[in-house]
Amino acid sequence: MHDRPASLALAVATLFLSTGLAVAETETAAPAADPGSLRICASETEAPFSMKDAKGFENRLAEIVAKAMDRKPVFVWTPKPAVYLVRDFLDKKLCDLVAGVDTGDTRVLTSKPLYRSGYVFISKTDRPIRSWKDEAIKGMSRFAVGFGSPAETMLRSNGKWEDNAAYLFSLVNFKSSRNQYTRLDPARIVAEVADGHAELGVAFSPEVARYLKSTSVPLQVTMIPDDNVRGDGLPIPHHFDQSFGVRLGDAALLKAVDAAIVKARAEIDQVLADEGVLTLPSGS
Repeated sequence: MHDRPASLALAVATLFLSTGLAVAETETAAPAADPGSLRICASETEAPFSMKDAKGFENRLAEIVAKAMDRKPVFVWTPKPAVYLVRDFLDKKLCDLVAGVDTGDTRVLTSKPLYRSGYVFISKTDRPIRSWKDEAIKGMSRFAVGFGSPAETMLRSNGKWEDNAAYLFSLVNFKSSRNQYTRLDPARIVAEVADGHAELGVAFSPEVARYLKSTSVPLQVTMIPDDNVRGDGLPIPHHFDQSFGVRLGDAALLKAVDAAIVKARAEIDQVLADEGVLTLPSGS
């Protein structure tokens, strides 16, 4: 669920310095563990990854893997943002699986990668942008990007953040991102570029793929190279492997999830293709 953040893990770090589906409404109604089911931690408000109607593409991936394990998928829903799922649900044993964590996230045991993707530039077709070094960026002043994302880091490094901040905060009704999680709707990022309000949008491909497919305005979408550094030389990753996460110590469940991913690989890849996610070779 990379807010998809530079990644989900980065968002947490920043914050703290349908048919046939069984549903549990909140943490207070979370079902007891059952070996015949898989309790999936899920946010109601994390479109397009996870939505109350279970039409988020990560909801679908979790359902596919649960069925490949011969278990019934049971979503444990919360209105909280997905960044809280590990701390408030998985760690408290209210559910057993979180979708969309960065592979290697130390808060959990992570599965085999489901896919690898990266951040993309979104622009009008007459002004394609290929990298953060593109000279055209120097003349831009309006950027639609997620808070806490690699794009925010790059804008700060390039001296573009301060002049863009008022515009960006206007997109979230001037809600402060200080000491709280603030998410810019990825559909809004696409709309801002399509409507000409932003000269450049930057987002994680999986969070905007659905909206790029549905927009009536032709837009240029370019995968950002993964060779970006801050002004002090610190690398700023833009490509990420995405996995399922299970509780630390739950090696048996992790083994079963990994086996299910292998078994359901064709279905997983089809969901990603249908969503329009730009994927990269694993380990690239």
